[in-house]
Amino acid sequence: MTRYLALLLALVCAPALAQDRTPSHCIALADAAPGVAYVTPANLPDVEREEVLLHYIAHASFLVRSHGGLNIVTDYTGFTGTLPLIPDVVTMNHAHDSHWTAFPDPAIPHVLPGWGDFGEGIDHHLDLGEVLVRNVSTDIRSQFAGVEAEGNSIFVFEMAGLCIGHLGHLHHAPDPAQYAALGRLDVVMAPVDGGYTLDQPTMIAVLKRLKSSIVIPMHWFSDFALEAFLDGMQGEFSIVRTGGPSLAVSLDRLPSRPTIMVLRPAYLNVPR
Repeated sequence: MTRYLALLLALVCAPALAQDRTPSHCIALADAAPGVAYVTPANLPDVEREEVLLHYIAHASFLVRSHGGLNIVTDYTGFTGTLPLIPDVVTMNHAHDSHWTAFPDPAIPHVLPGWGDFGEGIDHHLDLGEVLVRNVSTDIRSQFAGVEAEGNSIFVFEMAGLCIGHLGHLHHAPDPAQYAALGRLDVVMAPVDGGYTLDQPTMIAVLKRLKSSIVIPMHWFSDFALEAFLDGMQGEFSIVRTGGPSLAVSLDRLPSRPTIMVLRPAYLNVPR
């Protein structure tokens, strides 16, 4: 159990106030939103200043937590564990019901679907002061065996000087305009199953082009698929098996060599 899970019940956070965002080297920066207050649920770990906590919940779902106590959950399904949590922001993709919910808690302030009307996509640019959330639309395979244009979103979180990307249910290599819209991603969460999303050779090529400092594999279903992906990434990337679900990242501690950080998913449960 990481130091973060060990602190889940030991720490009680006061309500967090929106803070100025440390400028990142991503594109699409925005001014802060002064004077906005956010409610932070108790019993989640403190995050150091200029640091971001990433916790792999399950499948393609991560908790992204800021120093000021803003909680973002990616590919939100409505369940994060037994620990009470009302996220400030949830993002969703609708390739399968393991990536979204039709009934998000109405108490969640910001629910961001990664799709719009069929084939039209959607644009998000949510500035919470400390965190900027934006998306880049990509295509997915539709349930009718065709292609749904702009049916998936790559979500980007700009916070603590970092650019953190979640590729969602990516089905094709981004085109030049999509790469340009993404900008430089310091950390990327990538689906590596090799079948339901991109085939592994194409995913590996995408990740080598992104050149992110940290790659976090997700959506791997089995250790066999995960190990096949890691074998394909050896050489250009270091591989670190953390043995746990959580990782604290900061701009000044990014690895000098591109590194795959293997997290083991764990729900946000109340410790027994």
